[in-house]
Amino acid sequence: MSDLDSLENQSIYIMREAYNRIGRLAMLWSLGKDSNVMVWLARKAFFGHVPFPLVHIDTGRKFKEMYEFRDRYVKEWGLDLRSGTCPPIEEMDASLPPAARSASRKTAGLKAMIRAEKFEGVIAGIRRDEESTRAKERVFSPRSEDAVWNFRDQPPEFWDQYKTEFPAGTHVRIHPILNWTEIDIWRYTEREGIPTIPLYFARNGTRYRSLGDQDITKPVASSASNIAEIIEELRTTRIPERAGRAMDHESEDAFERLRVQGYM
Repeated sequence: MSDLDSLENQSIYIMREAYNRIGRLAMLWSLGKDSNVMVWLARKAFFGHVPFPLVHIDTGRKFKEMYEFRDRYVKEWGLDLRSGTCPPIEEMDASLPPAARSASRKTAGLKAMIRAEKFEGVIAGIRRDEESTRAKERVFSPRSEDAVWNFRDQPPEFWDQYKTEFPAGTHVRIHPILNWTEIDIWRYTEREGIPTIPLYFARNGTRYRSLGDQDITKPVASSASNIAEIIEELRTTRIPERAGRAMDHESEDAFERLRVQGYM
């Protein structure tokens, strides 16, 4: 069994555990490479059918290629899509730096969706290698009823043994690809033939490594025009994955403040 098989099996096991243990469940779909792998894994885990809704919190500022991708694969894969909106930036915390304040709209939109749909658990496609704050996460990560994350009070997880029973009112985030790396995502995408948004491939000397809102996401210098070239580039690059995200260049605690408040 290959390392990709091991990662796949672990992620499928986590999704099945979440579906079995958590009452009202949903999966976040940001339309990026990680969440597309998660949808693919969910379809494998449940024999071609995703048995819980997919939640897309729409800021209204995504790239047109992302919306086209969403609309196509909702139909092709028979997905139950729940689309949520975001409040205006004027209602967000004015003490946050500009990009983080813009990103916080998505946090508010997600929390509103969780309340409206009464979701007890949400599956999210974060990875520990993306960002230092995410390295503190657990696979089954309890939050308060308002989705506030106390990273100092998280259950231990050893040998794939996960705490899945929590007090009433607890909101749980589930992270099936937490142990994957960026290269793992691309190797798996290549192996499985997972559809990919073309913005990830280089054009005119740049490509996007991480996709977000148009106004706070920039491409990085690259000549990688296919998945094999992306994988080879990642083996040697020193550029961080989120180098094109404006939020990651702001104050050091901005991202952690958003995560504590319930950011994806």
